[in-house]
Amino acid sequence: MGEILTLPVPENLHATYAVALAAPPADPRELARAEVGRLIRPPLRDLVLGMLASPLLTIDMRPAREFPPLPVDLLAAYGASRGELGAISAASHLLAVRAAYRPGWPPAHEWAARAVAGAVGTALSMPVVDGFTPEVLGRDRLERSLPGPDGTIRLTDWILLPHTRGPHGFWFTTNGLARFGLPELQTENVPPQLVESWGRLLNGLARRLLDLWVEQLPVDELPVFVDLPEVVSVGLQDVAAAQGTDEAMRREVFVRLRLDDPEGDAPAVLTVLAADDGPDRLEHLCAALFGPS
Repeated sequence: MGEILTLPVPENLHATYAVALAAPPADPRELARAEVGRLIRPPLRDLVLGMLASPLLTIDMRPAREFPPLPVDLLAAYGASRGELGAISAASHLLAVRAAYRPGWPPAHEWAARAVAGAVGTALSMPVVDGFTPEVLGRDRLERSLPGPDGTIRLTDWILLPHTRGPHGFWFTTNGLARFGLPELQTENVPPQLVESWGRLLNGLARRLLDLWVEQLPVDELPVFVDLPEVVSVGLQDVAAAQGTDEAMRREVFVRLRLDDPEGDAPAVLTVLAADDGPDRLEHLCAALFGPS
């Protein structure tokens, strides 16, 4: 078993959001600026307005037919309502909000692009589509997901945890850690009775890895590679932090990460395994962290 995993650090990260428009506003950038000033509280407002005034954030409004079609089937699978899907299908124009920023904290590309798209969508009462996941973000989700005055977020508002049934259990994979420059996490053959608890554990692990990742990205000079431990602890406090809450009890387990390079152009992923192999190892991890079911 190795001691470290060496991960490449991207030079830039990108965020893309789309707002479906029933009719095009006269000046979408001015509308965005006014609505951000009205709806977003400082200090986030200053970051967003700074990005909006820079070439790091672009706003592109065109007739809907000039953009690639939005993935309506995937949006429906990720919870879009019939009304939201109808508004997207009937949109005459789309407003694409794109932002780029270096890896590290804060993730200004995501915060700024989501805030701008959300402010415009709220002002016009039109759906906002997160191009990364992809999913439709309702107004409550948009407001809740943006950082508060202390800069903290609920990581579960920025990642999804889809899982599919296979012949030997469920296959889990995160969808959202790449927003921050990290590989996504995956686990194979999760028993059906562990679907909920393993999902909670993966959310906590994602929070823990993001903290370790950000600690290795100084603000002055971006490294080419970052070393992370192969064996990582996941505690109840990490699980709570992923949900934006606190947990007083200190209980943790250890998992092992394996860096896998899929075939073709697919990005690398981190496969999550028990630190110690053996039968029923995932059951033992969940029971040790959350208590017996």
